Amino acid sequence: MTDFEFPEWTGRNDGPGPEHARWHSRIAPVDEATAGFVLLGLASDEGVVRNQGRAGAVDGPAAIRAQLGSIAVHHDIPLFDGGDVQVVDGDLESAQQRYGEALAQLLRQGKLTVGLGGGHEITWASYLGVRGAFPDARLGIINLDAHFDNRPTEIATSGTGFAQIMAAEAGRPTLVSAMGIAEASNTADLFNRARQSGIGWVTDDRWITYPSDAGQSVAQLLQQVDIVYLTIDLDVLPAAVAPGVSTPATYGVPLPLVSAVIDHVASSGKLVHADIAELSPSLDPTNATAAVAARFVDRLTTAARGRHLTGGLAPESGQPQGVEYHQD
Repeated sequence: MTDFEFPEWTGRNDGPGPEHARWHSRIAPVDEATAGFVLLGLASDEGVVRNQGRAGAVDGPAAIRAQLGSIAVHHDIPLFDGGDVQVVDGDLESAQQRYGEALAQLLRQGKLTVGLGGGHEITWASYLGVRGAFPDARLGIINLDAHFDNRPTEIATSGTGFAQIMAAEAGRPTLVSAMGIAEASNTADLFNRARQSGIGWVTDDRWITYPSDAGQSVAQLLQQVDIVYLTIDLDVLPAAVAPGVSTPATYGVPLPLVSAVIDHVASSGKLVHADIAELSPSLDPTNATAAVAARFVDRLTTAARGRHLTGGLAPESGQPQGVEYHQD
């Protein structure tokens, strides 16, 4: 299926049998004929470097797997690992295209996929895969992030994904929400670009002060779309929780609030793909950030498992409601 190998998995071993199941004992190479959850990594920090950030995200997928291996599994849905797409000789664009093609193939097989970053340049790669598999679906995208990632540029970086996506989605009834946006980290120009392109947002302080409003915003988006792509930049979390990112948050959104949105989206029945980005293990010798990322992966699969038990991933029917989606 891909140009990369099944990664090595290790973890705690409490004995044989499903009652002792952990990720490392359940994970397997992709079986094209079997529905389940698939991990697919983009081992890249080329976009972060191009965006003048701190390098290290290339090692993110391996660090997430290392932390995920010993997490206990409490369901019987098959778990697969598709390996990592590598950036060769700085050619990020080619890697993003290969990732998108591999992801689209998995989605067409009825898999629920979770991407492992790498920098947030995984966003454009994930989008290519989602649109490749669901070209006509009404798409909703939720970006849990301190940054809009809508910078104008001639080359792709970790900060251009949503500028690329909004240009590609022009004319479609696509809804995009950025949650956790830090005003101090986004210029007035980036806010204006978000407004002009139709990106809705919830700032970090508003999310904390009015968590129910944030929940209602997510619910509104979910009601109006067929499928959802969720992307989680770990810098949405406070620096004390997620220090191992290119740009640690000076404020950030508390972990329980972020987890609540993940649960809401994953259990909605409309999530087809999620990814986790910006983990730089070398910037966090305690591996605390990788541990949080691993818990997010496990939380996504656990919360979404009901969809696989009740009939697959085909987009639902319906018509756009035409409601403006924006929250300042």
